[in-house]
Amino acid sequence: MILFNERINKSLAVLLTTTFLSISNGAIFAMDAATMKIYGVAIKGYDPVAYFTEHRAVKGNSDYVHDWNEASWYFSTPEHRDLFAANPQKYAPKHGGF
Repeated sequence: MILFNERINKSLAVLLTTTFLSISNGAIFAMDAATMKIYGVAIKGYDPVAYFTEHRAVKGNSDYVHDWNEASWYFSTPEHRDLFAANPQKYAPKHGGF
């Protein structure tokens, strides 16, 4: 019985150590937000620039669309579309929207 408990304790220690090292080195296992792809209409059709300029959620219009990162991004105004097109990394959700 003692041998059995020692094996469990050693296995548990290895599991906990591995888990801790994985978490502490999370950058190794994390996905780069720039490589995460969004398909279809991004952020449910809301204008990403409006979060910065109007400080609220504003529904975009399919008349003002810009395709980026394999998704369609809708905007409430053509000015917002142009701001996004000039610098999408500034306005797109960080970490893939998570």
